[in-house]
Amino acid sequence: MADPKGFLNHGREVATSRPVEVRLKDWNEVYVPGSLLPIISKQASRCMDCGIPFCHNGCPLGNLIPEWNDYAYREDWAAASERLHATNNFPEFTGRLCPAPCESACVLGINQPAVTIKNVEVSIIDKAWETGDVAPQAPERLSGKTVAVIGSGPAGLAAAQQLTRAGHTVAVYERADRVGGLLRYGIPEFKMEKRHINRRIEQMRAEGTRFRTGIEIGRDLKATDLKKRYDAVVIAAGATTARDLPAPGRELTGIYQAMEYLPLANKVQEGDYVTAPISAEGKHVVVIGGGDTGADCVGTAHRQGAASVTQLEIMPRPNDERNPVAQPWPTFPMLYKVTSAHEEGGERVYSVSTTHFEGDEDGNVQWLHLVEVEFVDGKLTQKPGTERKIPAQLVTLAMGFTGTDRENGLVDQFGLDLDERGNIARDTDFQTNVPGVFVAGDAGRGQSLIVWAIAEGRSAARGVDRFLTGASDLPAPIRPTDRSLMV
Repeated sequence: MADPKGFLNHGREVATSRPVEVRLKDWNEVYVPGSLLPIISKQASRCMDCGIPFCHNGCPLGNLIPEWNDYAYREDWAAASERLHATNNFPEFTGRLCPAPCESACVLGINQPAVTIKNVEVSIIDKAWETGDVAPQAPERLSGKTVAVIGSGPAGLAAAQQLTRAGHTVAVYERADRVGGLLRYGIPEFKMEKRHINRRIEQMRAEGTRFRTGIEIGRDLKATDLKKRYDAVVIAAGATTARDLPAPGRELTGIYQAMEYLPLANKVQEGDYVTAPISAEGKHVVVIGGGDTGADCVGTAHRQGAASVTQLEIMPRPNDERNPVAQPWPTFPMLYKVTSAHEEGGERVYSVSTTHFEGDEDGNVQWLHLVEVEFVDGKLTQKPGTERKIPAQLVTLAMGFTGTDRENGLVDQFGLDLDERGNIARDTDFQTNVPGVFVAGDAGRGQSLIVWAIAEGRSAARGVDRFLTGASDLPAPIRPTDRSLMV
């Protein structure tokens, strides 16, 4: 145990954010560099090393949280990094982007602020990179087997790294021009600078993983041809079919899916554009959807100089505190969350539904008409007399995703079965109905979190290894049917 009295002697402290007026002038991460290290030992000491650490169950990866908390408290960064990497390929991603279901399951959180598990995690991995404790782990011998991974998001990268280290020859196919999936072209720079992806890719290349960018399986290369080239295939293509809003006026110029808008801002940071082809500069921006993707749109619009930003959510405003009946500990509660983007300004409007859009004579959106809604007999119903309109010269739709891409032919060319939710069906080894073809991440699970994607990638890698060799020592943190504590 780190410190038997740590949780009594120290309150919860988190990373310090840069002032809003400063961070809005750039795209760097919002936190003050180095602000965690002076406090992280005390924060790690708050971990009680519970007899039954529920944080393990809250985390899909089964991270050994009390163990690396203890090492962080003692400032044994090398040992902390080893324990952290034992269950997580990319802790610098999860430490920045995961909503931390582990903290919701923290035993201390029953009656005190939970341990800052996420901040401890990112401190350990950042220190590990600084001290050179993150090194390539090339396999001692090759198996002679080949694997193709479709998609380079967190699930695909995790599967590829595990399989490469197991001795298989792995090639990752990515349809975009750079590796990283939504980590690269969905997550804004101010949430995670892309240098974190770049150095992991270099590590994976040094281990032997090969990357093929600008190739879309199903269009540029037929799925059947890919299967002939490789002994196994892992589909980690994500759930990229965005939910649309079929309201009158949807065809007006200025209404875009979030994933049409956000990647362009990322490409500016990559040097591909001087200014984004779709920009919020000087415009009244409306973001439809109250989740993390919507918040990413809010923060991006602020940095582009929007005249105003309004975020709409059809559901009621969540509670500030956990409902012990509906969402008891240690489940992940749906709480009102103020992200860094929300700290920067804008208005959030709950319990409203868009009725239609109104444009100018040139076909550009100018107004969004909405109405308040409420639950009546379990159904959302419009409240008469609450109709109004708000200015909207740029509208982004951030309402989630409905499944993997069906238009590129990948699903049909492989002949894959889908489950009742429209995801690619798989068995307990993450194998589809087509022998040798596996699926991991959002393509098989549906839209979910980065921590689930990495867990699925690691688990699918074990299934592939078993398929190729008859047995596997690779860890499998989850099963496809595991819905416990799902968020």
